[in-house]
Amino acid sequence: MKIVVLNGSPKGDNSVTIHSVKYLQKKFPEHDFNIIDIAKRIKGIERNRVTFDHIMEAIAAADGVLWAFPLYVLMVPAPLKRFIELIYERGAEATFSGKYAAAISTSIHFYDHIAHRYIQGVCDDLDMRFVASFSADMMDLMDDRERSRLVQFGEHFLCTIQNQYPTAKRYRPLVRRDFAYLPDAGSHSIEVGGKKVVVVTDARPEDGNLQQMVDRLCAAFASDIVVVNLRDLKIVSSCIGCLQCGYDNECVFDERDDFLAFYLDKVLKADLLIFAGTMTDRYFSALWKTYFDRSFFMGHRPSLYGKQLGFIISGPLHDNENLREFFEGYAGWQHANIVAFVSDDVGDSQAIDTQLEALARQGVAFAKSGYVQPSSFLGVGAQKVFRDEVWGRLRTVFQADHRAYVKLGWYDFPMRDIPTHAMAHLGTVGMSIPKVRKQIQEMLKHGVSFRHRKIVEKA
Repeated sequence: MKIVVLNGSPKGDNSVTIHSVKYLQKKFPEHDFNIIDIAKRIKGIERNRVTFDHIMEAIAAADGVLWAFPLYVLMVPAPLKRFIELIYERGAEATFSGKYAAAISTSIHFYDHIAHRYIQGVCDDLDMRFVASFSADMMDLMDDRERSRLVQFGEHFLCTIQNQYPTAKRYRPLVRRDFAYLPDAGSHSIEVGGKKVVVVTDARPEDGNLQQMVDRLCAAFASDIVVVNLRDLKIVSSCIGCLQCGYDNECVFDERDDFLAFYLDKVLKADLLIFAGTMTDRYFSALWKTYFDRSFFMGHRPSLYGKQLGFIISGPLHDNENLREFFEGYAGWQHANIVAFVSDDVGDSQAIDTQLEALARQGVAFAKSGYVQPSSFLGVGAQKVFRDEVWGRLRTVFQADHRAYVKLGWYDFPMRDIPTHAMAHLGTVGMSIPKVRKQIQEMLKHGVSFRHRKIVEKA
């Protein structure tokens, strides 16, 4: 059988993910694995329609498509996102219809489910037969047991194609409203009180609703706020995964484009930061993905710590929970506070006006008070994943992260908490004594809130 592998890594043949694919290639020599470097060649694919058409011809002749990618900031890399956009822009959806598909990635399992859900959603939208996802740790190929699991994944994918087994779709098609947002004039009443409000958008002339929502948000403030359109910036490249920034947070493109100055002067100085974008397929645009990928020059540290974040989205957000979780995960990782999501899919201009006013008012109020929601699993889990990885195998490369984590006190490993360990040891010994165990269990019936009661009594 013929399998087309769409390599979404900017590193091309040097990708860790693609070596897992090559391992499958060796294990299943009876099948033809045609690896196409999508991300590394994306600019040529954009410029040259013939190159794009040749890729479509290879896919049309294939029995299956394997999406292969690393994780870049909770998602697939920007060049692969751009390729997916080109499929729609050039009307090539029919090439993918009916093809069996699977996805394979390598990462440190930091929100890898979001990237895989995105790819499966795209496959469902393209009417592909999605078989399975395989998310490996970046070093799993070194382990006998994990290599065996990789082979089992390959067998499952190939066997499903060979036997034409049925597959089930996970996602319903996104239904986009035919709705034109008509805002009111705005109140111009909200005082920022010395706080800096920055809106980052990628609105194009044809993005009428998005631009109208951004304008309406601006009209809520009594003074001018900063609005930056990513399309006005010179950004020479998305992240290429070279990891040169790991030592001192310096990107190899710093001297060649506008991104560093924009991020330091606008993004990091904002108290209330608004992201505004139009959904293209099941995410924001590839340009927005470039923004997130290039922000990786700050490494795995929370550069937006304590900031207020708002999201203005044109598109069917309520049908796309994965996009919302991307932003919630991003905010949790950054230890920032989400003020609100505002989307035009409510289909009611007055309701949108009200929500934009509330976003502006609450965002400023939260910025003044310094309010940040307590971390949920999305934030706590993210911190612990990076804490352990940067302390361990990633420290040599990401020394800037390591220094930041020391200052932030993130190396709070439980095994270092001596008083807690001492109490746990004494408790373990006590529970082994029947009389003591009975007393402890009797106390537990009434809960463990006795210390909390004292706090409440003193309030």
